[in-house]
Amino acid sequence: MLELIILIIFILSLGGIVFILARKMPILVQLPQNGTTGIKEHRIFLVVTEKIESIYSIFKKQIIMHKLLSYAKVIILKVEVKIDQLLHSLRKKVKEQKEKEVKK
Repeated sequence: MLELIILIIFILSLGGIVFILARKMPILVQLPQNGTTGIKEHRIFLVVTEKIESIYSIFKKQIIMHKLLSYAKVIILKVEVKIDQLLHSLRKKVKEQKEKEVKK
């Protein structure tokens, strides 16, 4: 019984959606295809949107610069660690050589 009620509700909802789409389809076809609404915007809105877009582009450039600098920092730190390891091994070898000379 419960399944029948759920099925009826589903069919009525689907029918309502189809009915609404059938009524609105001619209006939807008449809308412009290029994404414009056909309503002229005020100059204030155009200026504000241009400012927001310019701020966004600057922000996007800064994010790219941040990523680039972070990558460079990681590479430099890796090189620094490698140099430190090489210096440590070199100092160890020199120390061992001095100890051998002292023993002789």
